[in-house]
Amino acid sequence: MSYGLEQAVEKMRSAGVHDTAIAVFTRLYALVESNEDGYIHESEVTPLVDVPSLGDLPKASDGSALGRTALVRLNGGLGTSMGMTQAKSLLPVRGDKTFLDTIVNQVLDARTRYGIELPLIFMNSFRTEEDTLRALAAYPELAVPGFPLSMLQNQEPKLRADDLTPVQWPQDPSLEWCPPGHGDVYTVLQTSGVLDALEAHGIEYINIANADNLGAYPSADVAQWFAQSDAPFAVEVAERTPADRKGGHVVVRDGQLVLRETAQTAPQDVEAAADISRHRYFNTNTLWLRVSALREALGATQGVLELPLIKNLKTVDPTDSTSPEVIQIEVAMGAAVQVFPGATALHVDRSRFLPVKTTDDLLLVRSDVYELDEMFRLRARGPEPLITLDPQHYKFVGDFEAAFSEGVPSLNGATSLTVSGPHSFGANVRVEGEGRLTNDGDAITVPDGAVIDSDGFHTV
Repeated sequence: MSYGLEQAVEKMRSAGVHDTAIAVFTRLYALVESNEDGYIHESEVTPLVDVPSLGDLPKASDGSALGRTALVRLNGGLGTSMGMTQAKSLLPVRGDKTFLDTIVNQVLDARTRYGIELPLIFMNSFRTEEDTLRALAAYPELAVPGFPLSMLQNQEPKLRADDLTPVQWPQDPSLEWCPPGHGDVYTVLQTSGVLDALEAHGIEYINIANADNLGAYPSADVAQWFAQSDAPFAVEVAERTPADRKGGHVVVRDGQLVLRETAQTAPQDVEAAADISRHRYFNTNTLWLRVSALREALGATQGVLELPLIKNLKTVDPTDSTSPEVIQIEVAMGAAVQVFPGATALHVDRSRFLPVKTTDDLLLVRSDVYELDEMFRLRARGPEPLITLDPQHYKFVGDFEAAFSEGVPSLNGATSLTVSGPHSFGANVRVEGEGRLTNDGDAITVPDGAVIDSDGFHTV
């Protein structure tokens, strides 16, 4: 064992990290040491084709398959890219209702609608668990006996990029640690005892999705399709658009589905990987798997699934570019598609993929382009306009909230909205067609009731 790995393992043991998580880290550390690039070359793969479509599936005759399903929602992110310091799922998205409220109400509605238990379990990080459980206390009816509401994601040391030893950062020791990526969910399901609980309660299927994807609602139709498919694992994929050219996409290698992330694309393959007419489908990160298949795969590898390495180069303090460069070792949960022979994919439309990664996305889902239906699903009322907010002024949630303190504009008649420079928005503002605002000086207030179009704003 190298000195750097020895120090990292000791640090993880001292922090109480589970032995299986340490074994996963040890495997990935060896790949870093051997300069494993993790590339999935274009010459090795073929495009994913002939994918069944959700729109062509028969409607579920009942909720029996969904009733044998447990939902796992990944909730470890703080939304730091949006300037947040708590779980992103606690951000309001419709009125005063948060991501968390929306997810919970979707589950409670499905339980009532189909007469099923439908356990809901969040995978939290050490930074999000306390706030999340405090918010969930408002829903005492949510817990299902025998299942926790939360399972805790593992943590691992950030490694110095120069010598692969665990970084030391006395200014804020919490920054010495990072999550292992959302592929950690499989380790956590096993080591937390949740996998045992699922089997003991007759749960056959697990549906995993990101908590910030408001489109990943409980679906009896998809559950029935997956149950009847006999596949061990399935990934929901959607059609790529020009905006998705750089995202992870699903390809076929030696007859097996494989997820290729941007970091796993060789420089000479970037153009081919970005060809959305060739590689049509991207990974929505909504997954379905059989409990028995996961149990078998974990048993065959002593809990260490052979997922491809993702090596992220960052600074130990993300807000300080002069702090030491570190390597964060990660794995992606969608990459598990390659370790389940016979894994399959389902083509879904964008109604099942509504992530909020930026304030551009947040403005859109808060607007009148969307409405919540009776099943608490977010539905588009018409075409979605392209939103482009100046990141210098609207990237962080605090600045965004201040600018739109009177409410977001009506976008139902818009094809786009581009805002450059500082603005604040009054109440009942409406965007028509291609809305465009530009300002190079002090903040400008768009008055109550104004209309924004390609010429700026005007009152009516």
